[in-house]
Amino acid sequence: MEQSPAAGERVLVVDDEPDIVALVAYHLAKSGFRVATASNGFDAIDQAGRERPSLIVLDLMLPGMSGFDTLAELRKDEATSRIPVLMLTARREEPDRVKGLSLGADDYLTKPFSPAELVLRVKAILRRTGAMAEGDDVVNIGAISINRSAHAVTVDAAPVDLTPTEYKLLVLLAERRGRVQARSNLLQSVWEAAPDIQTRTVDMHVQRLRTKLGDAGDLIETVRGFGYRIRPGPAKPL
Repeated sequence: MEQSPAAGERVLVVDDEPDIVALVAYHLAKSGFRVATASNGFDAIDQAGRERPSLIVLDLMLPGMSGFDTLAELRKDEATSRIPVLMLTARREEPDRVKGLSLGADDYLTKPFSPAELVLRVKAILRRTGAMAEGDDVVNIGAISINRSAHAVTVDAAPVDLTPTEYKLLVLLAERRGRVQARSNLLQSVWEAAPDIQTRTVDMHVQRLRTKLGDAGDLIETVRGFGYRIRPGPAKPL
């Protein structure tokens, strides 16, 4: 039997169409989630910062601030940067999907949608990101093991000597695995640099990181024209 969401798992639904909000909120609540709502990006950012929901369902076409801009602001703030986001929109064009994913969305669902599918996608995202929760000391992706309390990385149990910047880059990609990270976002998050600084810095560090990780470095994928992501590897035997 499928388990209900853990106590305290709150989903923030952001959409300016009351019928959509009511439909999504009803099915999420029916599945055991606590639901909060917002009708624009400004309120969504404010609520996310105060309440730290487990996940945000975010419409692209919002009044005043687009869903893209809302997502970008959420990812800039350390307090909300790790909250998973499912984009829900009537826009079906591939460039919109790519842009949303490159800004850090975890998944993308187009309208009209199946409420049952939406709930399943929300649960899948939470299962995937739950293993990357901030409190977890050890993160395993394929042959790569990251011990955050010890600031240590191993590949197939062999220690890997990383610089502090390489380590921070790997941890960020691992925490956001499956999501494309734009070079400008990586510069801001890892180097705390303005986005207009040369992004070649990111490319060089990614190349060195891949080399040090050996075959496991193939888990770090280049998304041409956007940036990088680390894909989930095969489960590492316990």
